[in-house]
Amino acid sequence: MLCALGAAVCFGTATVLQAMAAREAADAGGGGDAALLLRALRQWRYLAGLALDGLGFLLQIAALRSIPIYAVGAALASSLAVTAVVAARLLRVRLSGVEWGAVAVVCAGLAMLGLASGTEGDRSGSAALKYAMLGTAVGVLLLGTVGGRLPGRGRALLLGLGAGFGFGVVEVSVRLIDSLKPYDLLTNPATYALLLGGGAAFLLLTSALQRGSPTTATAGIVIGETIGPAAVGVVWLGDRTREGLTWLAVLGFVVAVAGALLLARFGEAPTADTAPVTEPTRPRS
Repeated sequence: MLCALGAAVCFGTATVLQAMAAREAADAGGGGDAALLLRALRQWRYLAGLALDGLGFLLQIAALRSIPIYAVGAALASSLAVTAVVAARLLRVRLSGVEWGAVAVVCAGLAMLGLASGTEGDRSGSAALKYAMLGTAVGVLLLGTVGGRLPGRGRALLLGLGAGFGFGVVEVSVRLIDSLKPYDLLTNPATYALLLGGGAAFLLLTSALQRGSPTTATAGIVIGETIGPAAVGVVWLGDRTREGLTWLAVLGFVVAVAGALLLARFGEAPTADTAPVTEPTRPRS
């Protein structure tokens, strides 16, 4: 659980650092997105954020290899709480009482999950499940094509859900890769599911945040990357809770995800004037 929480801290802090760097880059001059990115890459905060993203991804992989997927997914959703707290400190964003309450709710949910979570499931995953993940990754790309044609709020929600499904594919695929030998990796459908799912998720995330409400898109991501992968872990990979504590794990999962949804506006770190930045930052799955 510590690795999952560490990943959440890394992702949440990285979002704020990159938002600060993007703001400074925007203040330094005009130009298109490419020029803004080049200026941001000269900012130490942006580079530090990228480094934290990389560290967070490594911690996420370690967590997925040691604890159930449902615990990892809920912990990663809690990165929104980290972003909110760090933004309040570094960007001087004023959190409402409801938002501080949501942070407390997330922490309570994670505490319940930590107490109830068992060890990683002992099932390796069938070949059918590996191909199913690959098919799901392809489906995420197709969903992006459909979602991009919808108007307003529906587009942001569908694209956000698609991005969440893509990140969920990454979570499950990590568990389905049981050998790092080159031949085994090249012949494992889960390897291609991981790469395609992650790439599709980034594309849909970018589109969702540029063409719709960041809050709506982030809510879709939280739902998409937690519920489905958790179900796969329990049903097909043997993820379990500690004996007699299934109810506590379910309650903790629901509470943590509900708190993250209340903090959905922090899916993109707010700037100093509390407006969300439109630059996506995370792998987060």
